[in-house]
Amino acid sequence: MRTVAIVQARFGSSRLPGKVLLDIGGKPMLARVVERTRRSRMIDEVVVATTTDATDDAVASFCLEQGYAHQRGSLYDVLDRYFQAARTYQADVIVRITADCPMIDPGIVDYTIQEFLNAKVDFAANRLPPPWKRTYPIGLDTEVCTFAALERAWREASLPHYREHVMPYLYEAAISGQQPPGGPLPETFRVLVVNNDVDYGHLRWTVDTPQDLELARQVYAYFAGRDDFSWREILGLYQQHPELVKVNAGVQHKTVRDIDERGVV
Repeated sequence: MRTVAIVQARFGSSRLPGKVLLDIGGKPMLARVVERTRRSRMIDEVVVATTTDATDDAVASFCLEQGYAHQRGSLYDVLDRYFQAARTYQADVIVRITADCPMIDPGIVDYTIQEFLNAKVDFAANRLPPPWKRTYPIGLDTEVCTFAALERAWREASLPHYREHVMPYLYEAAISGQQPPGGPLPETFRVLVVNNDVDYGHLRWTVDTPQDLELARQVYAYFAGRDDFSWREILGLYQQHPELVKVNAGVQHKTVRDIDERGVV
């Protein structure tokens, strides 16, 4: 089975424009995400999925300069962008990573993939929306699915948040216990939630605002620009410097139903 990590990246972030190419410890954030994801032992290839919009010419150019596999697709229909990339790169298993997670941990990525394979499910993730409670810090998010499940979502999902957030169609039936709206399903997907033993869900290590960017830069500064530190090392850093929690404590995290209104027809 061929496992491909697809990193969604676009320049036009609504809260922090251009964030994927902003500097973190001497390298653009996208480079941090790709290089850390590449350290996964269970991923065969890492692909950047950006858009055909002119604003993402810079992202595509950066991928070419760095030799990163990449594909351009729909600006707002990210589900289609993912599916087309998965098909092009012949993925049997797709790992969803977002380009705003510069602390993504390859060990957690591998663990999530292994749990997915062991359980023989359609979809696995180390976080899901309520009523499930996240136990890993925001920014370590890893989602894994089969190509067949992604293809089915691509064919059947119609609601805007299904198309923009890629995976909700795969797990909302499990959350509600009902068939999700947007298309009849002959059967629900088999979904696995991967939890940590200790709850660190209150920590925020993603980059979506200037405060988040400041935190990421401080973390990388503590590690002198290294990008091979683990999430456990970051936890140790927080124990030594508890003030880090305050840097982005006031940022409200987006929900799975928040969509970019520019993409709604």
